[in-house]
Amino acid sequence: MKAVLFANTDWYLYNFRRALALSLRRVGYDVLLISPDGPYGEKLRALGLRWEPLPMQRRSLNLLREFALLMHLFRLLRREQPDVVHGFTIKCAVYGSLAAKMAGIPARVNAVAGMGYVFTSSQLKARLLRPVVRGLLRLALGGERARLILQNSDDVKLFRRAALVDPAHIRLIRGSGVDCAKYAGATARKAGDGRTRVLLASRLLWDKGVGEYVLALRQLRAQGYSVHAMLAGTPDAGNPAAIPEETIQGWVDEGLVTWLGHVDDMVTLFGAVDIVVLPSYREGLPRSLVEAAACGLPLVTTDVPGCREVVSDGIDGLLVPVQDGKAIARAIRRLLDDPVLARRLGEAARNKARTYFDERIVIARTLGVYAELCGPGEAEKIRRYA
Repeated sequence: MKAVLFANTDWYLYNFRRALALSLRRVGYDVLLISPDGPYGEKLRALGLRWEPLPMQRRSLNLLREFALLMHLFRLLRREQPDVVHGFTIKCAVYGSLAAKMAGIPARVNAVAGMGYVFTSSQLKARLLRPVVRGLLRLALGGERARLILQNSDDVKLFRRAALVDPAHIRLIRGSGVDCAKYAGATARKAGDGRTRVLLASRLLWDKGVGEYVLALRQLRAQGYSVHAMLAGTPDAGNPAAIPEETIQGWVDEGLVTWLGHVDDMVTLFGAVDIVVLPSYREGLPRSLVEAAACGLPLVTTDVPGCREVVSDGIDGLLVPVQDGKAIARAIRRLLDDPVLARRLGEAARNKARTYFDERIVIARTLGVYAELCGPGEAEKIRRYA
């Protein structure tokens, strides 16, 4: 058996899907990972996994370049003849599925983690692309041996309502999975200068609510609250919503935030903070929130698809309205003023992460989707492992 896993960055494959790739290999699959070129490809190869770079530009709208990419994928899949092609994110789902159809590979799994820039942005370009992408999704995702994995119940309802795919072929699997045992050790808080440490960790995009986070920090400072606020992550040059570096540096110069840049060791980082904030406009299922939950940290996030899959307001975190910096400030202030509440929410978040979002659960359910598309013998072998 052979599987091809296709993502729009090598970073995504390494950080979010390497556990799945290694599990597939243990089941007996020959696994090939493909993505645009990048430094994490060699890290995947160091794990003994096959990885190949693709001539793919995520923001490209050049028809000739996009057709060349589709033809490259077609030739690759015709050469490899995998049993299943698994695409992540909307562009990879569409291109991978179309190329698989052209190459005569009927078994296709597509995981769409959130609706992406085209469906969440109000920019003119996004609105113009929306009907085109809807049409391509209908064309690419259909078929008896195709399955669509979505990460939250809101997206399931959206896809069913839009009739983008046969509802019987949709599977809900919450997130890409987190090794909760690894994050459970990140419980020793560092006192530092005595201030409460607040963290937003994500790609630095406007639609992650970074601007609202900064507004909340300004308000807290005006109200006399002193916190050590941090930003972890970098602007994503492949996304039109990327925040300019000079804007981020301006916040640093203003004394509002410490910008950590890209952080590989999230376990250590979460062990050094007290509160985690993610005021995103919409998510698939945000991994940073799940990682923070697995560490037992109190969470502040927005009442939007994906985020509310992780946090139930007042039970295992605090939900705030989207694009509301004042509400974020009130939620942080509530945790600062009530440390007993903060501890209770953190413990509840840890228990929820272990119960619903551990990578063993997510991988077992994903392998179950593969089993649906295999012959009886291979399906039984997968089910025994899962």
